Amino acid sequence: MPYYECVFIARQDISAPQVEALTTAFSDIIVKDGGKVTKTEQWGLRNLAYRIKKNKKGHYVLFNIDAPAAAINEMERNMRLHEDILRFMTVKVEELEEGPSAILRRDERDTGEGRGERFGRSDRGDRSDRGSDRPHRGPRRDEAPEAVEQ
Repeated sequence: MPYYECVFIARQDISAPQVEALTTAFSDIIVKDGGKVTKTEQWGLRNLAYRIKKNKKGHYVLFNIDAPAAAINEMERNMRLHEDILRFMTVKVEELEEGPSAILRRDERDTGEGRGERFGRSDRGDRSDRGSDRPHRGPRRDEAPEAVEQ
């Protein structure tokens, strides 16, 4: 059977258990029509690039599916009819990805140590030890100006 990846976005105002119920309902449609959902990932509530039906955010869910085309068509038909689904996209792939998806890997990497280490700044130290290299640009506001000799 062919392999598919499907991502759908649910409305921001539904709860996590409702998203869970949507996920199981759509995976049940696939199983009923002779396929199987090999992986389900919930990416959580994320910002949308632009408003969709007055929503600024959406619950993202990814399916990795091994199913016939008829099962995919039935699942997409139900997604089109469901009022809580903002968008969905199903793509046929050569093979299914093992392990976490690229989105989850990026989220794990972003939650690592401080931002300084992420951008290669951890060896620079704080700014107080770099003051001696600063060129002198005249008196500071809190210092008295030096006397000028003539």
